[in-house]
Amino acid sequence: MIRFTCEQCGHKISVQNKHAGKHGKCPECGSAFIVPTESAIIELSCQNCGHKISIPKTHEGKKAKCPACRIILDIPTEAKHPAGGPGVVRFMCSTCNRQIEEPESARGKLVPCPHCSSFVAVPFPEISTLKAEASIQPEKENDESEECFEQLQIGSIREFKQKPNVVTQRKLPWMFDIFLYPLNMSGMAALGIVVFTRFFFRISVIYLGEASKVFMPCLAFFGLMFGIGIVVRIILYMYLCWYLCECVRGSAAGGVRATETKGYTPGLGEIFGQTIKMGLCFLLYLGPAIFYFKETRETDTIFWCLFVFAAFFFPMSFLATAIFESWMGLNPILLVGSVFSTLLPYTAMILMFIAGGVVIVEKMPNLKESSALTFFVTWLVGVYLAMIVAHLLGWFYYRYEEKLQWDV
Repeated sequence: MIRFTCEQCGHKISVQNKHAGKHGKCPECGSAFIVPTESAIIELSCQNCGHKISIPKTHEGKKAKCPACRIILDIPTEAKHPAGGPGVVRFMCSTCNRQIEEPESARGKLVPCPHCSSFVAVPFPEISTLKAEASIQPEKENDESEECFEQLQIGSIREFKQKPNVVTQRKLPWMFDIFLYPLNMSGMAALGIVVFTRFFFRISVIYLGEASKVFMPCLAFFGLMFGIGIVVRIILYMYLCWYLCECVRGSAAGGVRATETKGYTPGLGEIFGQTIKMGLCFLLYLGPAIFYFKETRETDTIFWCLFVFAAFFFPMSFLATAIFESWMGLNPILLVGSVFSTLLPYTAMILMFIAGGVVIVEKMPNLKESSALTFFVTWLVGVYLAMIVAHLLGWFYYRYEEKLQWDV
């Protein structure tokens, strides 16, 4: 254990020997320091009362007053031993913090401390302090545990969002490669969770509904499964919305494959909050066109004006809400400026979305009357294409970030 004091506030600091030469920050005043290669504190006992005293080595040969009995003491001068002298290893006991000397042949072995009889390991040769680049935070004097030391990192660590660890190189031309976007472990896992879970509850409800016509007690299981299915369906939709936003953010960082979420499980509150933001975005821009069509069943001039408004501003709003992760994405001033600053490429992307949407709507079967296989394939293709659309939105931000000028 290396002991020393902060040059700014005098706070006593203890760190493990392996951190010698590394940079750290005083836990008391925050001043930066470099851990010395050996202890810079002299420990002695008062000859009058036996009180243990710790004094910086800079006071060697001077006089000091015992804080307990107030007697004046002479601070001894410690002999200067060259670290790692020929054939001798000098290190500190991790239990009593006193110096031990052992031959070079004892490196890596357990030896008894001559002062406290505890067994300690003789250290191997230390790496040059010039190679020590890791920033560390010392332990406080009253807690010398390794666990505490690892938890205290240099400075106050602020939470920040890292760009996802993503693959940014396309193997094929982008027109073909975008359709491979969901084809990694994370993307296929999300696809499987949404599609298979939805398919399982649909099949269960249909099977129990038919069985209840023959055997009435099955009606209770039908009702139970139907109710659970509604809850699960809501959670699945929220999860899908959250993951699509993750795909947008991952692609905005340059990713060309579905965002990895391994080791991270979102909370229900996070998923719900993301869904509320995206739901409001949907209602604000697509809601008027949908509401007008349901009320009038007409595709007149008013409908097409509302449709064009939704087609132009909903994708940009969805992108902004996902990137900002806040209500800032609904700001109409921000969206209008963003659309016109990237008008040509944005319009080309929107026209591609519209063309694809028209084809899908015309070819999509009626899910309520479709067979189980048709239902499964339709859901699979739909979620797959939704992930590709999210990727294109995120990639659009990646390509035109400077023109958008969003202060994210």
